[in-house]
Amino acid sequence: MLALNSLPPIGGVQTPARMRQTAQAFEAQVLAQLMQPAFDTVDTSKSAFGGGSAEAQWRPMMVEAFASGAARSGQGIGIQDMVLRHMLRLQDQARNPINQPEENRP
Repeated sequence: MLALNSLPPIGGVQTPARMRQTAQAFEAQVLAQLMQPAFDTVDTSKSAFGGGSAEAQWRPMMVEAFASGAARSGQGIGIQDMVLRHMLRLQDQARNPINQPEENRP
C-alpha cells in the first residue's frame, strides 16, 4: 500500500504563502462547523430582520463569514499553524525522501 506522504503534491511544489492560505481556509471551515450548532439555537423571531425561512437560508453564509474572519485575524482555535507545519513537513519529505526516517520511507 502506498503511503499518502510519499505522493507528490498536487500541482507541484506550493509556496509557503499559498500553504498558509490553505491552512487558514481549513481552520475557517472547521470553525464554521463548530459554530453552526450555536447559531441554529438562536431564536430569530424577535430579531431586527424578523426571522423566517429567508433569514435561515442566509445564516450558514453568515457563520462562514464569522469563521473566516476569526481564522484570518488569528482568533480561531489555533489549528492553522499546526496544519501549516504539517503541510511544510510533507512537502519537504516529498522533495527529500532520503532524509525521511526509515519508517516513513516508501
